[in-house]
Amino acid sequence: MGYSGKATYGAGADLPEIIEDVSDIVGIVSPHETPLLAHLGDPQRAATSTVHEWVEDTLLPNTDSINQTTFTPNGQDATSLTVANGGRFQVGDMVRPGNSTEVMQVTGVAGNVLTVVRRYGGTAAFTLTNGVKLTILGNAALEGADASAARFTSRVRRQNYTQIFAATVEVTGTMQAVRQHGVRDELDYQKQERLRELLRDLENCVINGTAPSSGPQGSASVRRSMNGLVKQISTNQFVPGQGGFPSGGGAGSDLSEPVLNAAMRLAWEQSQGRIDTILVGGFQKRRINQFISSTAREYRPGDTRVGEVVSAYESDFGVARVVLSRWVPQDTVLLLDSSRIAVMPLSGRSFQFRPLGAAGDATAGQLVGEYTLEFKNENAHAVIRGLSTT
Repeated sequence: MGYSGKATYGAGADLPEIIEDVSDIVGIVSPHETPLLAHLGDPQRAATSTVHEWVEDTLLPNTDSINQTTFTPNGQDATSLTVANGGRFQVGDMVRPGNSTEVMQVTGVAGNVLTVVRRYGGTAAFTLTNGVKLTILGNAALEGADASAARFTSRVRRQNYTQIFAATVEVTGTMQAVRQHGVRDELDYQKQERLRELLRDLENCVINGTAPSSGPQGSASVRRSMNGLVKQISTNQFVPGQGGFPSGGGAGSDLSEPVLNAAMRLAWEQSQGRIDTILVGGFQKRRINQFISSTAREYRPGDTRVGEVVSAYESDFGVARVVLSRWVPQDTVLLLDSSRIAVMPLSGRSFQFRPLGAAGDATAGQLVGEYTLEFKNENAHAVIRGLSTT
């Protein structure tokens, strides 16, 4: 089997890497930055299993919706209402329909059918229709009454999988011994290059990765891989002009402030957290920069620089840092709560170099690391897709 590692004869025509009168600086043009990993920072702990799990919980929901099309006698006077989830209500609840000022009091709950008092406290009547949102303001308990039945939520275990990132380094004894341009130790240089590549790939997988649909824990024939950000966001997926989301011109339209703000608002309504990170590729970053294009700006006679860069975006629903990563799909904007995200190594398996057994006149080793993405409360995050890329 032929040698495939780094050798002097593989340096190119006339050995251009071997020392002559050339500056001792090696320039790297390939992209290897990892802005998302730098933004998230080091995790507070490591994973302890190839199947990494965490626990999530929610509060008892305080909203539901009407689930009936016919009202007797009519939408303003009906006192028997069918809802989507009757278990969310209890006797004594004060309920507000839609965005109205009417308050209804629940006097009976039978399955998904509520008996209510309309216009409670003299509030103005509201016409109920199918699908109207019901907000539970709170429960009014009777003085001296017995304790009501206990209610609770069940915690849910979520999981992701670790993924092994590995690269092999091999250098001949001769290549290690000769003097070279900008490189004092060829083995160390190759380690650095491969590590840059592995970090680049880790960020790419954190954003776009997906686990196997069958046997995600891995096997002798199945390669274990992690689910990334794009794969795990399922609740708040928005496409302009679809599902009641602001059109901004419809699918394939440009990213605009109304579209971005609507997504941040809907994510805020789903969670007590706030979006603090807007992760975009180059094209959508330019769209965000253009938010300030129409803003009147003044310049002094001595000014020699003009700028149109948005590094942070402030809205009613949070102040978000705009992070540019070349690995985000160009039609996509990711809205993230970074406090719920961690990229963590398997314990003892952060990136490291392991020498391999000597095979003749060569030094070999392997850079290896095993990582996973902990992504809590996916409904606290959002993704906008289908945006224009031209």
